[in-house]
Amino acid sequence: MKTPSGRPNANTEIAKFIDGRVDQLKGRKSQKDVAVEAGFTNVNVLSMMKSGATKVPFDRVPGLAKALECDPARLFIMALEQYFESSALVAIKQIFGTVVSQNEVSWIEALRKASDNTDPPLTAKRAKILRAIFGKIGPYPGQ
Repeated sequence: MKTPSGRPNANTEIAKFIDGRVDQLKGRKSQKDVAVEAGFTNVNVLSMMKSGATKVPFDRVPGLAKALECDPARLFIMALEQYFESSALVAIKQIFGTVVSQNEVSWIEALRKASDNTDPPLTAKRAKILRAIFGKIGPYPGQ
C-alpha cells in the first residue's frame, strides 16, 4: 500500500492507534501532555509517530503506553509491525500468542473464582450477559 511522501509508517496499526488514542484522551490530556508524560523532550515526536513520519522506538513503548493509558504489551506488538516484515510478525505472534493485558488477567481470575475453577464454556447466554455489562445489546458476534 502506498503511503504519503515522508510518512512511510502512516498506514501502520500503531500510527492509527496513537492518533485515535490521543483524540480519545483530549478531554483529560492535551497532545503535549501525552508527549511530556511519555518522556519526549520534543513534543513534535509524538506528532511524527501519529502521522507515521517516524517509527516508535521500542525503548519508548512503556512510557508511551503509560501516557496513552493503554497496555504496553499490546503497544509493543504494534510497534514491532513497523520494524519487521509480515512473515516475522506472524512468527512472533505464533510464538507469543495473544497479548493479554493485566486488566484482562484480572477478569480471567475473577471468572475462575466465580466459577470455582470449573472452566465453564462461553454459552450464548453468558456472552449476552458479558456484553450487557459493557452496555452492548444483542448476541455475541459469531453466536
